[in-house]
Amino acid sequence: MTRSNAREIAVHLLYAMDYNGLTPDEAMAASFEREYYAHLASETDVYAERPNLKQREYIRNVLTGVTERREELDGYIAEYAVGWNLSRISRLAKCIMRVAMYESLYIDDVPTGVAMNEAVQLARKYEDEAAVPFINGILGSFSRRGAQAEPEQAPAEADDAAETGTPAEPEETLAEEPAQEPDAQ
Repeated sequence: MTRSNAREIAVHLLYAMDYNGLTPDEAMAASFEREYYAHLASETDVYAERPNLKQREYIRNVLTGVTERREELDGYIAEYAVGWNLSRISRLAKCIMRVAMYESLYIDDVPTGVAMNEAVQLARKYEDEAAVPFINGILGSFSRRGAQAEPEQAPAEADDAAETGTPAEPEETLAEEPAQEPDAQ
């Protein structure tokens, strides 16, 4: 199973948790029960492989982290969804954005650009076409905020670049698209 599939499963479980009021442990126990997982595998290819221990730990980390930091993550969504009340944004779109923002802020081995681009891909797969630029705009604004809050190069990177004569590698960025209101809303 790829990290992308584990991320998609995490979004599914967050949606179920939000919809049914489940805890992370309850959502994982229900979804990874052998018979139910086999049923899910018959419906969609993302469940074709069972996650290994490392992937289940990643999923649990995302579920627990997003749950614990939901207020913070929703604050970012509300801040960048200019002119929109959080309650007007679909439950699934919020789950997708929460995962991307959580990964960007709290999971060190996931580059921000990867988290944002994977979220946009999930939005394309599950959301209305008009919602994708809206989600991309919110995530783009969020990721630019993070880039502005951090120095372009850490001092050690700047010293290394000066010694070797090569600049430090730039981070991945999203194409800049402003958050736009979907027509369907």
